[in-house]
Amino acid sequence: MDKFSGQNRTPAHLYPPIDPFDQRMLEVPGGHSLYVEQCGARDGTPVVVLHGGPGGGCSPAMRRYFDPARYRIILFDQRGCGRSRPHASVENNTTWDLVADIERIRAALGIDRWIVFGGSWGATLALVYAQSHPEAVRALVLRGVFLMTRAELDWFYGGGAALFWPETWARFVELVPEDERGDLIAAYHRRLFSGDVRTETRFARAWTAWENALASVQSNGSGGEAPGDYARAFARLENHYFSNLGFLEEDGQILNRVERIRDIPGYIVQGRYDMICPPRRAWELAQRWPKADLRLVRNAGHALSEPGITGELVRIMDNMRTPQST
Repeated sequence: MDKFSGQNRTPAHLYPPIDPFDQRMLEVPGGHSLYVEQCGARDGTPVVVLHGGPGGGCSPAMRRYFDPARYRIILFDQRGCGRSRPHASVENNTTWDLVADIERIRAALGIDRWIVFGGSWGATLALVYAQSHPEAVRALVLRGVFLMTRAELDWFYGGGAALFWPETWARFVELVPEDERGDLIAAYHRRLFSGDVRTETRFARAWTAWENALASVQSNGSGGEAPGDYARAFARLENHYFSNLGFLEEDGQILNRVERIRDIPGYIVQGRYDMICPPRRAWELAQRWPKADLRLVRNAGHALSEPGITGELVRIMDNMRTPQST
């Protein structure tokens, strides 16, 4: 889960815009080609940025949370979205494919260990990756924690968030016949994978608008209209992952495996009024993770661009002490 980046505001205390020193397409198994970029200091501390969604793609704004004189910043578009190809494809596209892709990128760039930075779905993926490859992770920096549990999906697609945004929820459900509203993920799945691009795009925009509308604490309930290509990839990939409960082996898997990352330092930045990923899960994660530092940001919601969340993330990265080597 994550907000359409095109609507994000840009707080003044981000680092100035920087251009990549390396851009490449990385061929991976399953017929996918991933867009990968590097920017900042070539010999700096490596940090990989995991975007949200699934399907959100990376954006130039995501480079600006890191001092370019200290960090070697790696961003990539996950399978099926952004500049990766094939676009909007769910074939050979699972959490475990993405975990393997992250390792392929690390090997291709010759990096031993790196900081993993991710928000929303990016936080989910960061945690699963770290639990699978703890030896490769120096630290985790997470925002808007989403643990891919059935309870979280029920909250957002089963009427929980609708208690606060009834008029926005009504727009989301009105496209679906009443007899299908008991399972909106399944109902939208049938339309998002109908084979008719116009139908898929119409429902993709509605799916994306529901999430966008709730991303910011300052929202007026309007999710706007995302570009069709972006919305179709975002909605199809999210729905594909959510229909399969993130391809995890059990509900609650991430919390049940926290022991695997007990020795990894972790920073969790969470908006107090996050309507997409309520703070309860971030708090539960911090309770079980000995080296977690939970920072609840008042007057903030879910979006990476919330000023309080942006400020906290920049402070964490500025204050982090790690040796500058790969």
